Amino acid sequence: MCGIAGLLNLGAGMAPEHGEIAAMVSALHHRGPDGQGVWLGGPVALGHARLAIIDLEGGAQPMGNEDGRIQVVFNGEIFNYVELRAQLVARGHRFRTASDTEVLVHLYEDHGERFVEHLNGQFAIALWDAGRERLVLARDRVGIRPLFHARVGQRLAFASEVKALFTLPQLRRELDPEGLASIFGYWAALPPRTAFAGVSSLPPGHLMAIDARGERLVRYWDWPFGDDAAGAHRSDVRWAEELHALLVDAVRLQLRADVPVGAYLSGGLDSSIITSIVHRYTATPLRTFSLTFEDPEFDERGPQRDLVAHLRTEHSSIEADRAAIAAAFPRMVRHAESPVVRTAPVPMMMLADSVRRAGYKVVLTGEGADEAFGGYDLFKEAAVRRFMARAPGSRWRGELLGRLYPYLTHSPAAGRAMTRSFFAAPPGKGDQPGFAHGLRLATTSRILGYFSPEWRQRMQRAEPEAALAASVPPDFGRWNALARDQYVEAHTLMSGYLLSSQGDRMAMAASIEARFPFLDHRVLEFACRIPARLRLCGLHEKVLLRRAFAAELPQSIGRRVKQPYRAPDSACFFVGGRLREATAELLQPRALEQAGLFDAQAVGRLIEKCASGRAIGFGDNMAFIGILSTMWLHRQLIEGQH
Repeated sequence: MCGIAGLLNLGAGMAPEHGEIAAMVSALHHRGPDGQGVWLGGPVALGHARLAIIDLEGGAQPMGNEDGRIQVVFNGEIFNYVELRAQLVARGHRFRTASDTEVLVHLYEDHGERFVEHLNGQFAIALWDAGRERLVLARDRVGIRPLFHARVGQRLAFASEVKALFTLPQLRRELDPEGLASIFGYWAALPPRTAFAGVSSLPPGHLMAIDARGERLVRYWDWPFGDDAAGAHRSDVRWAEELHALLVDAVRLQLRADVPVGAYLSGGLDSSIITSIVHRYTATPLRTFSLTFEDPEFDERGPQRDLVAHLRTEHSSIEADRAAIAAAFPRMVRHAESPVVRTAPVPMMMLADSVRRAGYKVVLTGEGADEAFGGYDLFKEAAVRRFMARAPGSRWRGELLGRLYPYLTHSPAAGRAMTRSFFAAPPGKGDQPGFAHGLRLATTSRILGYFSPEWRQRMQRAEPEAALAASVPPDFGRWNALARDQYVEAHTLMSGYLLSSQGDRMAMAASIEARFPFLDHRVLEFACRIPARLRLCGLHEKVLLRRAFAAELPQSIGRRVKQPYRAPDSACFFVGGRLREATAELLQPRALEQAGLFDAQAVGRLIEKCASGRAIGFGDNMAFIGILSTMWLHRQLIEGQH
């Protein structure tokens, strides 16, 4: 895991200078505290901040091929580098190091821009081909590792994080109304948009090449849904056996490292499967880390204890209390580089801190299983709404809503007439790309009402729903309903929020590399082929995944209903009905008016509601956290205050 940065001169101006690229790299020190490297050649400069995981002595970057005409910096890991290296050696390539980085330059020599198709990994890559005067930027298939770019005069600047781009004084620091409109709908900006004007994100599964022919953006991979007849005659047992073998191999590959590897253990099915595989099928010592909460609604320490006892793992946990979440919130926003609508990233950052204190740099985690195997409440919700739409007058169909959220103290589906109306599917809408996400959009976008009239007008001109509809594949409408819902979830919440604000950014805040075996592209391609009934059957989620590992998990884990990871939200920022000091200072009317983003009176009314304990619904909590995180983002990254 690392941070990368670079500059490419697109015109006849001055070549990049050492001081410029060094400043960009320094802004990424938390991503790579083990070393820094810079390379300059003609119109390009490449920089790297290193977190040493593989080939601790010889893996420094930037790294070149034998004659130095190809140079690369990359952030991430290539898990199949051992196999690729053997193939390249057989074809006559010579290696100076044992690193996965050197595989990239030789693979590019053989395959050109298609080299990324051979990689099993999580990565953001910048490669300079001096012979062709070509810059290649590439990002892994599902967007685990970030890569941002911006035009700065006659230059292209790129980096793992926006704060590195902001070291360039020529780049104006401004929030982007279209990016914010997307965030306050889908929880994430839809690529290439970001929260910042003039700053773009390279979309997952894409490669960008810039040379004399101009700039080309190529999608090299996407979730391959669509062939519902594939494997129609395969037995359920065969499906389960193949999934089991694939996941075991994915974990085996992702344990490759020259440093110890730990694992997150939430108490849910997904992390339990990962830790069980490590225990049963590898020789890696099993070291696990968990989060607990003082509030029973969020706490999962009981299932965590069950699995720890079952696997006899060396285990530690930390409790994320409300005061600690509030105190760490500004630091979280600075690393997320985006507004957020939940506090959930903060405890993940605290957990990563505990991993680092324990002497670990790498952890395995279970993200991706819900998107791949149909685990989220959102998929059940959409199925029930479509079911209700076929008989809108049916009382018993509507009562299914009451079974959706058994873990919530205040369920949004309590069965009242207003609730039935809210969850009802609009006529003719069930086939639209954002159908399953319409309720999320409606609830989260309530935040827009708290913006100032000027900003509200600017954001209302954005059309995130239209942008989403334009981004789906041409055959999207022919897929089954669950596949459509999964595709949208993978391209919105997962890549833009879970793997970023709650994933890469929180781990890297503590200089920790998180790895995601469920997001091995072979596992995802397999998941896209399995029959929909083996993903979601009625209201039973992840059917095949449970079946494949049922014999290896305690029944209390294997049969447990999905409980999403959550943390307390607005309540963290109040003590005795009053805002905590730092929050009160940031949300006072004068501070709100100076920032110019929000209507101070509307925000004041929301604060009063939260202070009185009446903000128990998702909408009010998300509005409060969205406002607070946007204000911290503005203060830290726009105004440059720390």
